[in-house]
Amino acid sequence: MHLTADAILLSVRAHGEHGAVARALTRDDGVRPGYVRGGHARGLRPVLQPGNLIRGEWRARTEEQLAALTCELIHSRAALHESALPAAGLDWLTALTASALPEAQPYPYLYDALGGALDAIEAAPSARGWAAAMARYELLLLAELGFGLDLTTCIATGDTDDLTFVSPKSGAAVSRGAAAGYEARLFPLPAFLRDGGAADGAQVLEALAITGHFLARDVLLERRRDPLPARARLVERLKRAVA
Repeated sequence: MHLTADAILLSVRAHGEHGAVARALTRDDGVRPGYVRGGHARGLRPVLQPGNLIRGEWRARTEEQLAALTCELIHSRAALHESALPAAGLDWLTALTASALPEAQPYPYLYDALGGALDAIEAAPSARGWAAAMARYELLLLAELGFGLDLTTCIATGDTDDLTFVSPKSGAAVSRGAAAGYEARLFPLPAFLRDGGAADGAQVLEALAITGHFLARDVLLERRRDPLPARARLVERLKRAVA
């Protein structure tokens, strides 16, 4: 196996005394793990940071063998770690992707969306400018893994107008009329999550409540649940930042 591709670094963990195992998301070949010789070396530390865009070269004798990985830095996002909230956003998005996606399966839309979300964190002056992008990325990840939400039609009536809630059981939209009397059992549906466009702080938090529920229920199960406490802390910080 020989693969050369641009990739977004998702996670890095120590392996042995000097090496590291890195997982990175490529556009056409999905998540690829690799052993980086000398991963603890001072010269490689700035390169092996989650969120960085790298040019990776993976080499292995067979597909089943852990490939040797060499990395060349294309774009560093290390500056995001200087501020707590952007750093938490970057850490969550990369950890979620590393935990949720199976290896070696292409997810080109997720690759593009993750890069866009990380760019938004990098460019925005505050969390108000990137929190909505994070919610949209979570929604896309659910869809790409087969757990997409139906936000276009009311599950009770078939109507396509005045969709204002989401069922926590079915993941489908509910119209205002069909939701009457049951509002407390449903998630409010912010319009931007369905139609795109801008979102205020309250709408972003509503969107994150929806995506967080379905990520925990359908995607981050058993061992994959490890990143969820970090997400909960991030959302609490966002409540203060975007309110």
